[in-house]
Amino acid sequence: MNKKDLRLKYKNLRQVMLPEEADEKSLAIANKSLELDIWDKTYFHLFLTMENQKEVHTDFILNILAGKDKEVIVSRSDFESYKMVHYLLTDNTKLVVNQYGIPEPVDGIEVPSNKMDVVFVPLLAFDNNGHRVGYGKGFYDRFLNECKPDVTKVGLSFFEAEDEAIEHNDTDVALDYCVTPLRVYKFMG
Repeated sequence: MNKKDLRLKYKNLRQVMLPEEADEKSLAIANKSLELDIWDKTYFHLFLTMENQKEVHTDFILNILAGKDKEVIVSRSDFESYKMVHYLLTDNTKLVVNQYGIPEPVDGIEVPSNKMDVVFVPLLAFDNNGHRVGYGKGFYDRFLNECKPDVTKVGLSFFEAEDEAIEHNDTDVALDYCVTPLRVYKFMG
């Protein structure tokens, strides 16, 4: 199945999901994430949930990160350059929802991409090799290419892996892990 078809399939699957089911699955994903070997790291980049896209609710992971006293980084997207600017999330961070439905920091303490230890990656679908389908703008692939080589890339998905390999190219960055409500997929060696 090509990326376009996968996007459509998984957007439709999300749209029919009831809010209670999304909450339940998001909590299960957060609990499963505790099995990851990442909690000794310091700088965690977390995407903030786009409600209009019915994404995994990352509030539960945010609570885990806060409880473990980690540094949490969130981003603002620039739709002209297709790049993201990253900010430390603090009690004083003011968030606004942009025209695409993405909650973003207004400003704050900027954090360079190469500072990230772990990046939680939004996605629509993924395969058993760690390749993913996002929204098609390449924001995360660009960002992950700016990170240090050993950054840990963790996808979050309501759904299990696609059995068929997802088409990818040289600029696509594969995941190290993907967490679903049922299991943790590990792709790295």
